[in-house]
Amino acid sequence: MVVLVAALMALLCLPCAVAMVVCSGDLAVRRAWRNRGRADLPAFRRLDREMPASNPPAPAHATPTIEQVAAELRRLDRQRHTGPTAGSDAWLAAVIRAYDERLQLACQYLTVTQHLSGLDGIDRDIERVRVEGELQAAGLELRSVAHRPPH
Repeated sequence: MVVLVAALMALLCLPCAVAMVVCSGDLAVRRAWRNRGRADLPAFRRLDREMPASNPPAPAHATPTIEQVAAELRRLDRQRHTGPTAGSDAWLAAVIRAYDERLQLACQYLTVTQHLSGLDGIDRDIERVRVEGELQAAGLELRSVAHRPPH
């Protein structure tokens, strides 16, 4: 009976013992990294104090390239026609406003005349279509290949 109980206890405790042996190396490594991190804290704090003086932050409003503007226009165009804009008028208005801002920026890059800022309603929609045509004629791809309307 004692042998049976000992064998049963060995079978039950064996997985726990194996797990402890396997994980003990991980615990030692984690403990070493934690201690190493504590030793490096003064050096990290010193670097934090010195960083702003040697590396000024980048300007918050860096001018995007024409490629970045075109990519934003394609992304916003997809959002105008699909996604969460279909269920929210406020979201759609924000996306259209952002799309118009990118159109104006693209017009500045490609010297295309636009009057989007002075219009609203249907007049703004018509001007948006005209500006899109002008930008496409100037070589800017406003729609991705997968989202082009059929001819």
